[in-house]
Amino acid sequence: MRFPPRITRAGASAALLSALLVGGAVTAPAADAAAASVGSVCYGDLPTQAHDTLDLIDRGGPFPYSQDGTVFQNREGVLPSQSSGYYHEYTVITPGSPTRGARRVVTGEEHQEDYYSADHYDTFARIDFGC
Repeated sequence: MRFPPRITRAGASAALLSALLVGGAVTAPAADAAAASVGSVCYGDLPTQAHDTLDLIDRGGPFPYSQDGTVFQNREGVLPSQSSGYYHEYTVITPGSPTRGARRVVTGEEHQEDYYSADHYDTFARIDFGC
């Protein structure tokens, strides 16, 4: 199985690894309370079209829809609260759908986290590239 370049990115996973190696604890900031409502999904469990979308994001496009890469406002408040422009959304093609469908990948800039939504932002799962 090929993993996208995101697997090598530093950030929250590096902090977790560091804490585990030195025996420390990992705590989430209070501002990330919304993150507790976000699930997790293994990269390998995503539909193949989500893999395609993540590959396009890594390459910088070209994207199939003009809305891809636009700012995601997080109006639903499911993702951790961030300033405007932090999140961006991308279409995960739904075979047989005459429209963009309901599936999306939403990326976060600072920690370079990736979220998957199969139901047009009702629920999100943070993509785990390590399982």
